[in-house]
Amino acid sequence: QVQLVESGGGSVQAGGSLRLSCAFSGDTFSDYAMGWFRQAPGKERKFVAAISPGGNSPYYTDSVKTRFIISRDNAKNNVYLEMTNLEVEDTAVYFCAARHPANTGGYEFWGQGTQVAVSS
Repeated sequence: QVQLVESGGGSVQAGGSLRLSCAFSGDTFSDYAMGWFRQAPGKERKFVAAISPGGNSPYYTDSVKTRFIISRDNAKNNVYLEMTNLEVEDTAVYFCAARHPANTGGYEFWGQGTQVAVSS
């Protein structure tokens, strides 16, 4: 069974940076597309960024594409989200998720989330 564990969240001031990590276990990491999602208080969970199994096709939601970078290390079974120039609106619980390409129904596996709080 795939397990995902996020880390790296915290509290920062606007304009600051954080790097989130997600450790993958339980299957062959390089087979999976990986994504980052976030859920702000009182709101639904939303897509942030995703990356293909080989790491050559990242894509982002518009609000973060000039500030966040998703990457992966298939040797270490980790996916990362480098967040710079953070804004108060980025405050949320951030989740990583895994999707096997054979699955057309969306992301199958989710981590427990890591809190990011950005203050003005």
